Order: sequence, then structure tokens, then C-alpha cells
Amino acid sequence: MNLHELGLEANQYSDVMKRIRRELHKNPEFGLDLPNTLKRVLDAVEGLGEVFLGEGLTAAALLIKGSKPGETVLLRTDMDALAVTEDTGLEYASTNGYMHACGHDLHMAMAIGAAHLIHTHRDELKGDVVIWFQPGEEGLAGADRMLEQKMHMVSGSKPVAAYGVHVFSVYQKGLFGSRPGPLMAAAGGFIATFKGSGGHGSMPWLSKDPIAPMAQAISNLQSAINKRLDVFDDVVVNVGWVRAGDDHTENVIPETARFGATVRTFSQKHSELIREVVADVLDGAAKTYGVEVSIEWLAASRVLENDPVAIDRSRKVIAELFGEDSYWDMPNPIPGGEDFASVLREIPGAFIFLGAAPDGVDPKTAPSNHSNRALFDDDVLPLGAGFLAAMAFDTLNELPA
Repeated sequence: MNLHELGLEANQYSDVMKRIRRELHKNPEFGLDLPNTLKRVLDAVEGLGEVFLGEGLTAAALLIKGSKPGETVLLRTDMDALAVTEDTGLEYASTNGYMHACGHDLHMAMAIGAAHLIHTHRDELKGDVVIWFQPGEEGLAGADRMLEQKMHMVSGSKPVAAYGVHVFSVYQKGLFGSRPGPLMAAAGGFIATFKGSGGHGSMPWLSKDPIAPMAQAISNLQSAINKRLDVFDDVVVNVGWVRAGDDHTENVIPETARFGATVRTFSQKHSELIREVVADVLDGAAKTYGVEVSIEWLAASRVLENDPVAIDRSRKVIAELFGEDSYWDMPNPIPGGEDFASVLREIPGAFIFLGAAPDGVDPKTAPSNHSNRALFDDDVLPLGAGFLAAMAFDTLNELPA
């Protein structure tokens, strides 16, 4: 298999992939239930292989069998949108209150293009390729649900490698990037509730104000993190919302005050230790003011760790497809979370970023992924499709007989 020619061939699917991507962008769906999205995807891969559907969620695994016996490679794409009202001005913009603000519409189109490439050249494929179409990436652990249902095992054997691509609106168009080891953070969070006793704002000594200890705890968290956690093993704790009292009752002390925070860590050690730090800070503030506090920890994704061998293969394949300057060795991980981490914990592989900032847009100042104004250039679709297909061929065909 000539990888460079495969990459060029991906351009033949460019117009089809763009059309599909824009249809999906205009009609996004949210969460684990994506019936229209899945139907459009399955229509686009009809006849390319055997389809296995998830139970209780709109997930699918497409099995493309090569003509020669061999191992299995897993390629993954995500399908869900965000609960964001789009403000891009695109002629194919969503109007239903959801938005593909993280580029999953491009990911689906790339996977469809890769499926066609792989099926076209299946006579040269030594083994099988499973392509996941996954719901619920945005905080709903869709990847974990598919793993629980053994959808990675549809070929009859466990994949030897797993690969995924993720576009970014703030990276230079056409530039791939990744790194061995930790690439993305374990992403979770907590909700803290301080409970006191309400009363009149003019006589706070007759009540137990929950707002003051909450404010102190929020402030003290940042100092405690800096003092108790290793600065060379990053941790991010950021408060996203605060709730207490009523907008029209300034003279009332409420009974409860609550806040929610996101937590990002890059190691198992700090994933565990941060819970101790948060509990100590919140308990200390609550005791100081004589109130109670409870902490609800939210489900967290795992640290996404790339296999060094898979990263070396990715770098090599990208160079063969698009040239040596098309890959960027990222010096540091990013604090975003991604449930493909669960797949890579089960199967060695690599997650690769692909810049998709449109022409004329400065990536340094462009609206980022998850913004309601995020823009992604669909000229990168053949790049992603060619890369995914090439990784499957290169991995399987280089394995010893």
C-alpha cells in the first residue's frame, strides 16, 4: 500500500465529505440519543461492511474485513453536539439550540471518508478495521458505554491499536500535532453545598450565613493547590457557577449556598490527592463559620495517554502522506478532557490533533472549540480521512505474519 497515493485518493471524496459534514452541522443532536445523526452516518457507509448497533444508546461499529487474515485496528469518531446556540453566520448554521462547536461533524465525515478508502482497498488489507460512531463524548462517557457493550470486539478479536483525530479551531489549518504519554487531562468536577440557617441580613449573628464560608473556600482553594500539589504535575480547579440567595432580597441570609467547579489532572496521584485538598479546604471553611458542607464528586474521564510506539507510527505516516512539516511535536498536554482516554487505557494507540482554522483567521485569536462562534475549515476533511485510513493499513500490514 502506497500511503502517499492513498492520501491523494482521499481528495476524491472531498466534495462528498463536505456535503455530509454540512448536513450534520445544520442538524446537530445532543447526548447519547442521536437517531437522525446515526441514520445519516449509516446511510453514508451502507454496503461497506457489517454494522453492529449499541443497546440503549445510538452507537454503531462498522466492521470492514480485509481480504487477508490478520489483527484488528479500531478507528473512532464521535457524533454528539453541544448545548450551545450557534452564532457563526454560516449558511448551514444550526438553528435548533445545539451546535457542533467541537468539530464532531468533521470527525464523522472523516471517518466516513476513511471507511470508503479502506473498503476500496480491502484486497490489500491484512486484517480487519472497526470504525466506531460514538455518542455522548461531551461528558456522558459514551466511549465507556461502548466498551462495556464489547463493541470493540465485533471482529472477534481485541484490536491491537486504536486511533482517533480531533480538529481544533485554534490550530493552523492542516497541521497535525500530538505527543507521547499524557495528552489530555482527566476531566471531572464537584458541587459543594454549604448549609447554615437563614435569617435577617441586619442580624447575621442570629443566623449561620453559608455565603461567607463558601467565598472563603473558593479563595482558599487556589492557595491550597499551590502549596500542597506538585507544580510540575499540573492541576486545574476552576469555579464555573455560584448560587445563593435571591436577586431581589439583599437583606435575607439564605439557608444554603452552592458552587460547582471543574477539576483537571494529569496523573492518578493528583486525581486522588485533589479530593483530599478540596475536602480539607471546604471542611475548614465550614467549621470556621459553624455551618455544614457536603461535596458531590462528578464522574471524571481518565487521563488520555498516547502509546509512544503509536505516536512514532503516526508521525511517520503523516510525513509520508503530507510531508515532514505537517506534524507538530506538542511540548505539553492540554487540560481538555476526552473519553477516548478509556479506549486507550484498554487498547494502545494514539489521539492526534488536526488544525482547522479557516483561511484568513488568526489561530491565536480565533474562537476556540466549544465557542458558539467556533469555525472549522472543512478543507481538512481529506487530511483526516487519509490519515485514519493510512494508520489502519500501516499498522495491520506491518505486523508479522
